[in-house]
Amino acid sequence: MLGDRLPLALEAMDALGDGPVAVLHPAEDADLSALPKDRVHVVSPLVTACARFEQMGYTVSPELPKDTRFAASIVCLTRARAEAQALVAAAAGQTDGALIIDGQKTDGADSMLKALRQRTDVSAPISKAHGKIYWISGGTDLSDWARGPELHPGGFWTAPGVFSADGVDPASALLVEALPDTMVGTVADLGAGWGYLSAHILTRDIETVHLVEAHDMALQCARHNVTDDRAHFHWADATTWTPPAKVDAVVMNPPFHKSRSADPSIGRAFITNAARILRPHGALWMVANRHLPYEDALASNFAKVVELDGDARFKLVRAERPKQRKR
Repeated sequence: MLGDRLPLALEAMDALGDGPVAVLHPAEDADLSALPKDRVHVVSPLVTACARFEQMGYTVSPELPKDTRFAASIVCLTRARAEAQALVAAAAGQTDGALIIDGQKTDGADSMLKALRQRTDVSAPISKAHGKIYWISGGTDLSDWARGPELHPGGFWTAPGVFSADGVDPASALLVEALPDTMVGTVADLGAGWGYLSAHILTRDIETVHLVEAHDMALQCARHNVTDDRAHFHWADATTWTPPAKVDAVVMNPPFHKSRSADPSIGRAFITNAARILRPHGALWMVANRHLPYEDALASNFAKVVELDGDARFKLVRAERPKQRKR
């Protein structure tokens, strides 16, 4: 983990310099205590991570501020290779001192080290806690690695690191086919991603769609893909988001990973919040992998739960009459 390796790297380096220090995409539970807090700028696309680090007293933002030069930067590698390369390229372009790269072996620490050695001088790596940390000089030209939102051949905008960046997610496509031809009122798309579900919902005669997404880059892509004036965009945690008024329908394909292991508690939290924000006669439309145990959460939050025709991989659910929670 970063907290295990970073102190060793700082000890091996000469200094961090005197200016601000950027930390790009740290895990939400990352230990940054080895760094001077008053100089650290945490960059994360996740609203939950930004909120946590802000509460701890760090300066935060979803992207690198374009007008800032950094004395040093630390990039925490992500599993998506193109995203990790884009992060390193962005940090290199705005860093005057050392650019430190940290990651688990499962997140591509070795392959990034190999790629960087083909481009520039790299320090000897420090290995600890199933990962590696190493550094290069800021200012190294890696601009060909830079990536942002881009138009996909399928006609939609995505970006590296965004869920289903290479094409339409088959579960979402299945849910679109199951939605009724007539939908009215206000709809919330919880975990909206790059906007595939909302784009289809807006072909119906509804008043408003709220796209709620915790990943800033995904929401940026959604703004490209969903240009209808009835769409409202919210960079927010879908498990706690509250609409201006209760909604008539919720649609969702909830995530079930925070790490490499499945975590059904995320989907359960989506279901609980869907029930909370729906009108008494509202309905939830949801798709999920067949193996995920959401039945108890659905039964405890809704008076009527109907499983629709899914397929071998995914189950489709319509849940109605949300149960009122006692205060």
